[in-house]
Amino acid sequence: MTNNLTKIIAGLLIAIAVLLGIYAWMLGRSMPHPAPTSQVVAVNPVPVVVATRTLPVGQPIAADALKVQATAPAPTGAFTDPAVVVGRVPARDIPASTPVVSDALVSGLAEDVQPGERAIAVRVDETNAVGNRLRPGNFVDVFLNLKREGSLLDGEVSQTQARLLMSRVRVLSFGDATPDRDSGNNTNGNNGQPSNVRIAVLAVPTAQVDALTLGEASGRLTLALRNPRDDELAMQTVAARTDNKLSPSALAAAGVSLQQLSGTPRSAVANVNVPPLPSRLPPVVRPVGGSGGGSVEVVRGGRSETVAY
Repeated sequence: MTNNLTKIIAGLLIAIAVLLGIYAWMLGRSMPHPAPTSQVVAVNPVPVVVATRTLPVGQPIAADALKVQATAPAPTGAFTDPAVVVGRVPARDIPASTPVVSDALVSGLAEDVQPGERAIAVRVDETNAVGNRLRPGNFVDVFLNLKREGSLLDGEVSQTQARLLMSRVRVLSFGDATPDRDSGNNTNGNNGQPSNVRIAVLAVPTAQVDALTLGEASGRLTLALRNPRDDELAMQTVAARTDNKLSPSALAAAGVSLQQLSGTPRSAVANVNVPPLPSRLPPVVRPVGGSGGGSVEVVRGGRSETVAY
């Protein structure tokens, strides 16, 4: 009796399980299927700056060459405000209807150099660069230290001296510190000073580049840190030359001599006892033998000619 009851109960359980399975299968068919995971999710358009015409490399971008256009997705480095792009210079041609991105524009120190300036690197150390405490954006006065030459025959420095060469020159970079990456907060156990500084890059007026390069080659430069609110500008330095008829580039091309940098008067060099060179070499006459008359070979400078007599 008990065995029969157990068999009946087992059969009922099996039947119930089968019915539940059928119900679950029918319920799964009636439910909507989820969207495939590979389906692209819609992206909302973003307003970005786009070129209205081809922007040639090396030419400043004009305001009428830009427009704002909704784009999806927005490219990396895109701009949303045209005012930020106006005046920037493309590093490569930017086709029309193409978003303007930061990688396509000139960047770095070249953007920090103002028109009429040139970026010049000078050698520095702790003793001539304010103990390596200069930072990008600082203003310095550049002093030139010259030692007297042993003989005026060998040089143009009449006395040992230090003089102001340039006034209120802007520091573009110092060591590995630039306006975008100032390493002044990276102490490295050195009181907040960049380590292993050997080069400072200065923004120098074009007409004074020749004086700076000649001064560094002939003497020692010292950078004196200025207060940024001190706007005094020395106009009588040896490097500051003005000529209304010449552009700054023409002044730099005309050059400057070490005698001008050192302030050595021309008379100091002219009064040195140096035997004067003859203005003209006398002609050399050599007799030339021959029959039927005579002739001589006349040598003038590096040219010779035979004259019959």
